[in-house]
Amino acid sequence: MSTPGPSHLLMLSNSAAHGFKRSLATVAGDLMANSLQMLAAGLGLAALLTVYGNALLIIKWLGVVYLIWLGVRMILRAGKASEASAPATKTSLWTLWLQGFITSASNPKAIVFFAALFPQFISAERPFWIQFAALSITYLLIDGLFLSAYGIGATWIASRFAGSARARIDRVGGGFIVGAAVLLGLKTLRDSS
Repeated sequence: MSTPGPSHLLMLSNSAAHGFKRSLATVAGDLMANSLQMLAAGLGLAALLTVYGNALLIIKWLGVVYLIWLGVRMILRAGKASEASAPATKTSLWTLWLQGFITSASNPKAIVFFAALFPQFISAERPFWIQFAALSITYLLIDGLFLSAYGIGATWIASRFAGSARARIDRVGGGFIVGAAVLLGLKTLRDSS
């Protein structure tokens, strides 16, 4: 949750580029995907994903491709932003939300993670859905706080830099997203062998 993954890197990127308040749409998209993944885990879809491994593999590769596209786009946008004197157009809140949603949703292992983690804290003597809801809300709150902390930090750092220094930061951020995608791809190759 606190270790930087693709969602955290996206939050860093969007906060640096669009400011913390606008990047809250990215957090909302990420948390919505997490909510659906938790619900899927609660409904037992983790077992289905385990049985249909090819679907899991396809979703993983789509996630890798999407992250590479995001990172390359960020790198290219940084080059154009440093050359242009006119202010860049604002990315819509819908686009920021969708980026957060797709980045988080492209990790189908999250369903298996929630299906494995939550039962450790659920008592058979108490109503399942109340306990499950409490665990889900707790996870979402903590994840939202971590994403927000990353976003606030990125916005603060970005406000201290301008021009070519800002473009370099954007290029490095895009490079990290591409790097994370490559690592995820390598892990997917290793896991599927």
